Parts: sequence; C-alpha cells; structure tokens
Amino acid sequence: MKKKKLFLFDFDGVIVDSLAFYEESSERCFQNLGTQIAATRDEFLDLFEENFYVAISKRGIDIAAFSREAAQVAHTVDYSKIVPFYEVVPVLEKLATDNVLLVVSSNSKKTIRKILSRHNFGHYFDDILGADFMLSKVDKIVHAMKEWEIGKERTYFVGDTAGDIREAREAEVRTVAVTWGWHPKERLIKAAPDYLIEEPGELFDIQGDV
Repeated sequence: MKKKKLFLFDFDGVIVDSLAFYEESSERCFQNLGTQIAATRDEFLDLFEENFYVAISKRGIDIAAFSREAAQVAHTVDYSKIVPFYEVVPVLEKLATDNVLLVVSSNSKKTIRKILSRHNFGHYFDDILGADFMLSKVDKIVHAMKEWEIGKERTYFVGDTAGDIREAREAEVRTVAVTWGWHPKERLIKAAPDYLIEEPGELFDIQGDV
C-alpha cells in the first residue's frame, strides 16, 4: 500500500517531556567547555529561535567540541527521568498505519532510540534522523522527502519551537506547531506555522486537506 503522507516529528518537546533534562545536560556541556551562554531558562529557550547548533555557534561554541561533550554526558544521565507525552502515543499509532513517520531531531539517534525503546513505541517510526546524521533540520527534511519519494505538499513537520517552524518553512513543507512543548504559543505564532495545535489529536484534523 502506498503511504499517504510524510510526518516528521521533532522529538524533545513534541514526543517526550524533556525540557528540564535537556537544559541540565546542555548546561553541563557548556560548563565542561568553560563557558555559560544561557544563565536562565528564557536564555536557553532563545537558542531554539533558530537551529540549536547555529545558535550556539554564533555564541562562540565549537560544534565538534560540544558534540564530544554531549556524547560523554549521555553516558552519565538517567533517561528514566524522560517520559513521553502519553496523549501523543495513540495518535502516532494511528498515523503510522498508512503514513511514513520519522523523528527529525537535534538530539542523537542513540539517545532517542534508548528512550523510545524504554517506553515501547519506537516501532511507529520508520527512521530517526538525529544530530549524528545531519545538524540542519532543513537538510534532514529534504533528505527524508527524497528517501521516501513524498513531495513537500504531502510532508508535515511537527515541532514545538520557533526554530523548528522556521527550518521547516525553509524546506517548504507544511508546518505544525504544538503548544505543549518548549516554546509558548506566543513565540510559535511569530514563526507563522501553517497549523497551531493544542492537543495531539488535532493532527487528524489536518489529514484531509491533501
């Protein structure tokens, strides 16, 4: 059966509730590199007004060095602290029956797989495109469309930050901003998503427009 649409899901803030965890882990990386670029949560969230790696690079962080630190920190953290947004899981199950679902994230594929396996719903995703594949979500979105031979008019990126929406718009796919994640509704609206949803089930409401 031909798959109908391509749904690309950001991971942190869309699939799992991980803001405090990710903030703490990033701060440890910055400290190990001898710097501090986000003294408050608002300053940390500012890093996601665009691609995270672009944002920290602009603030003087060496991306390769940060990635090495992140890999080391990953060995020491307790992933049991990260839990899914449980209302999302049945939506993923239903969408996966006749659509292609991928994770497109700034997190690492290994970390994402570990968390998904712990909660037993990784099988809903056909692939995970993490930071170890490409850093740019624009590039990952374009790659996904080519790999699965699904055009931009049938591709939806589901994200929770203004940066997610801006990158997806650059890739010229349909953008879905969710309000249960990291950025509040006000920030998301400024990024001009095609759809703004407040509950996971609203994803079904956009299914019939193509």
